[in-house]
Amino acid sequence: MLQGIVPILRIFDEGKAKEFYVEYLEFVVDWEHRFEEGMPLYMQISLDSIVLHLSEHHGDCTPGAALRIETNDLGALCGRLNQKKYKHSRPGITDTPWGLREMTVTDPFGNRIIYYESPRATD
Repeated sequence: MLQGIVPILRIFDEGKAKEFYVEYLEFVVDWEHRFEEGMPLYMQISLDSIVLHLSEHHGDCTPGAALRIETNDLGALCGRLNQKKYKHSRPGITDTPWGLREMTVTDPFGNRIIYYESPRATD
């Protein structure tokens, strides 16, 4: 019966969030919501099948979260991100002792996104 999960990540600055998630990671803003002018932002972003919610509301979540996103071409993703020369991130790929390849990027608010590639994706 379950069909998916949508993590909520805490953000503090709309401009920095869009620079990181939209310009750098290439997510698309699906929608934005504020209860009224000057109120905190709540928005949905997506890329391929991944959907995230970003919130400036202090009660929604805590900064410093971590989430994992599986990819089937970690090398290409790493290369594309590093070509952008984003001033706050130069990710690299790590081979883990548990048999995965991983690349971690940290947003301006301390949230970590760990992209990973499983062994079956590299066969």
